[in-house]
Amino acid sequence: MENSQNSLLTLENLDKHFDISGGLLDQLAFEGLRLTRKRTIVRAVNGVSLDILPGETLSVVGESGCGKSTLARTIMGLYAPENGAVYYRGARIDRLTARQMLPFRRKMQMIFQDPYASLNPRKTVKAILREPVRFHNRTLTNGQVLERVEAVMEQVGVDPKWADRHPHEFSGGQRQRISIARALMVDPEFIVADEPVSALDVSIQAQILNLMMQAQAERGLTYLFITHDLSVVQHISTRVAVMYLGHLCEVAPAADLFASPFHPYTQALLSAIPKLGARTSNHVKLKGEVPTPIDLPDGCIFHPRCIYAKAVCRKMVPKFREIEPGRRAACFFAGKVGISWLPAQGGLKNL
Repeated sequence: MENSQNSLLTLENLDKHFDISGGLLDQLAFEGLRLTRKRTIVRAVNGVSLDILPGETLSVVGESGCGKSTLARTIMGLYAPENGAVYYRGARIDRLTARQMLPFRRKMQMIFQDPYASLNPRKTVKAILREPVRFHNRTLTNGQVLERVEAVMEQVGVDPKWADRHPHEFSGGQRQRISIARALMVDPEFIVADEPVSALDVSIQAQILNLMMQAQAERGLTYLFITHDLSVVQHISTRVAVMYLGHLCEVAPAADLFASPFHPYTQALLSAIPKLGARTSNHVKLKGEVPTPIDLPDGCIFHPRCIYAKAVCRKMVPKFREIEPGRRAACFFAGKVGISWLPAQGGLKNL
């Protein structure tokens, strides 16, 4: 890929599927007079290739169930991919054992969507934050570990005097700050943030986002930001990757994508953003329902819902290709016939 030599993290044709067939008896079925065995496979992530550059925030957006969180967990090694590869600074990490992954665990951290579920309710905040530091820094004294815990708690806006409290004694926003503090404790380079503000109210969301951006500026962090909230994406992102049914539809710099998206699905997502003072709606209404990842459609993954689909879209799979420098999309017509976003009139033109 174009930036792979300078990338912090590189994904090459990554696939992650789940077998939900159940036991042998669940897989058996009669077809006519024959007894057959069928497996049910959920194709959550399909052929995803991405470069994440040092210091940037790459946001992955899409509808619920499109594979965003599965992609994040596969990158972090929580799921093993069926196919493809994950490289961190040129070193392949998707085939490493748990022991071989330890040096990368310090460099790669994750902030989970539900801070209450991801924090051990039996431990105090001090114990939660102290544990990763002790594990990755065996030579530090107890005093040095405690100093680091207090320093990071102050950085994320949690009073160190509360370090002996348990997670249930904090509000949702405070718990998420503690989750961020835990990720920062080992001085990582790369953080995956999986819907870190979706469970918080708007005022707390802004505080958490500003905290993350401040930490990025001070520590030189790189973020993979998973979200479905496009207003958050516009606020925090350097680049945006749009996913649909486990496939990448479009990747572009945030400003370019919001100004003129190339893919019809991206157009539909952006058209759904409420606009204050708008007298008419520019919402692009998609037809049909989202297909199941168990039985993906032939041809373009988006063609059953695309109001602009042609015969070629139903038969052939469009390549995920570069349309302009720094911009890629998986659409036969993107960049060829002037797909453009018209805020005043809505929809696509010249297709």
